[in-house]
Order: sequence, then structure tokens, then C-alpha cells
Amino acid sequence: MKILKFGIQVLVFGVLAGFTSSNLPAPAYLTKDKPQYAIAIHGGAGVILRENLSPNLEKAYRSILDSALTVGEQILAKGGASMDAVERVIRIMEDCPLFNAGKGAVFSHEGYNELDASVMDGSNLMAGAVAGVRNVKNPITLARKVMTNSSHVMLSGKGATEFAREQGLEIVDSTYFFTERRWQDLQKAIQKSKENKFGTVGCVALDKAGNLAAGTSTGGMTNKRWNRIGDTPIIGAGTYASNKSCAVSGTGHGEFFIRYTVAREIAALMEYKSMTVQQAAQEVIINRLKPAGGEGGIIAVDKDGNIAMVFNSPGMYRACADSRGRHEVSIFGDN
Repeated sequence: MKILKFGIQVLVFGVLAGFTSSNLPAPAYLTKDKPQYAIAIHGGAGVILRENLSPNLEKAYRSILDSALTVGEQILAKGGASMDAVERVIRIMEDCPLFNAGKGAVFSHEGYNELDASVMDGSNLMAGAVAGVRNVKNPITLARKVMTNSSHVMLSGKGATEFAREQGLEIVDSTYFFTERRWQDLQKAIQKSKENKFGTVGCVALDKAGNLAAGTSTGGMTNKRWNRIGDTPIIGAGTYASNKSCAVSGTGHGEFFIRYTVAREIAALMEYKSMTVQQAAQEVIINRLKPAGGEGGIIAVDKDGNIAMVFNSPGMYRACADSRGRHEVSIFGDN
């Protein structure tokens, strides 16, 4: 009887498994070999709900995410470097007023746009970052110049702008960054006497040479004071890349990303505990950050081209692609 009972249990389990998994074909890209290249981008995480996003605005976000992703994908498909793809993609998003970076950056309490950005090269652990920049059109490019053309990792404020001029980068009047939407956000925040968290843009990529790169750019928090700097320009918090593990770009409540060294922690869990990139991201963003009160998410790609896009907020503007034909754009938490 015990053998019969065990046989029935196995049969039932097998039937249930058939209905729940084997009859659901895996996405085509998962049935192919390891990708030659992979890329993921984000445009910020937060309270992004369908009912709060008009059809036209949703269409606009999806369109620019798809366009930026396609540009990065084309660079990688042609054998371009992951760092080139990361910089180019983020420049596109910095130039778009929809995102809190570059042209669409939020305002500080004093009415300024204070921009932060960073990049990291996974092949040699070189990194560059800028903080509190007010008149450099594309902070992500400045961050890369800091990495390649200086002996430093992070520059800030007027010094960063002076370095940008020496490097021949485009300097703009501060009015360039003004958008009515972000100005009204500031007025509302001042009335409520609190700081509001807004999204960030980022990109991570793996190229055909097997090199990883990550980059992140932001305008910070609406109504921020005292030259506050978040996680974006801090290597290991908002940005990290190492060919030993993965490339990570974060978005969310920067103070928590700094305290929990989110980007580096994900890489460390992969290196020292042999977690997959998805498992490591889940552990940090869902199991550690969320209980502590930290809202946000990350995009990551590992050395084998596996992509993770994990967040603990209602939504995150995100997209990803790889050489196997994967090409996805998503916004809400239910897709």
C-alpha cells in the first residue's frame, strides 16, 4: 500500500507539473546559447501606477526607452565597447526631459539643478564620478572623462565644471535644465515641506569582448538642501561593475543605497556566495532594503549575459535586450 500510495503521489505531482511548467514554453531567447552581448537600462523607480500615467505619457516613456535601448544594442551588435554603449544610452536619456537627469533634472530647495553621474569599467575597476554639477549638459560624459583623463575618481561642484571646460565638454546656461513640470514639483514639495524622491537613469552592458560597464545619472531629489549628494556618484552604492561578477546601476532612495552599498553588495554575493545575479539582486533589494524602508530598484547584467531588473516599488521604467533576440520595454510592476 505504501508503494502504491507513493506511486500515486508521484503520478499526481507529474501531472500537476505538466500543467504548470512543461506546457508553458520558455521564451525563445532562453532556449538559445549564451548571449554574445546584453544590455539593460532604467529610467527611475517609484510610485509608477497605470492610473497615474496617461496613455500619451506612457507611450512617450515606452518610445524613448525603446529608442535608447536600440541605440545601445546596435553599438554592441557591431562589436562596440560596453562603456561606449552605456555612455551613449545615458546621454540620450539625459537629453530627454521625461527623466530626472540632464534636461529633466529636478530642482533643489534653492531652485538649482544639481546633477550627479558615475561610470565604472568592469575590465579594470576604473571609475569616474561627478557630483553637484550645475551647467554641464551631459554629466555622464564628464564622469567618463574623470575616469579616463584624470587621476581621480570623483569631482564635485565648480571644480568638476572647470575640469569639464578643460576637456572641451559642452557647457550650458543653467536655464537649459529648466522644465515646467519639475519646477511645479518643487513648488508642491516646498508647500508640503518635505523632500520627494524621484528616479534616475542608468545603463549596464556586456560587450562581445566579455567586458562589463555600468553608468548612472541623476538630478537627485526634489527640494534637496545643503548640496545633498545621493548614491548615484558613489561607486559601490549606485554604480558598480566587475568582470568577475556583474554590472549594476541603481535608482531609488539614495541614502539607503549608500548605507547598504547596494551595487557592490550584489556583486559580492555573486563572487563570495555563488548566487546568480537574480538571486543576489532579490536578496539585497527585496530581503534587505525593503524591510529597512529603502525604496528603489536595480538593473544588472552578469558576465554571462544574464539580466536582472529587480525593484521593490510599484514600478520602474526599464528595458533590456541581448544578442539572442530579447528586446523588452516595461514600466509597471505587473509586467
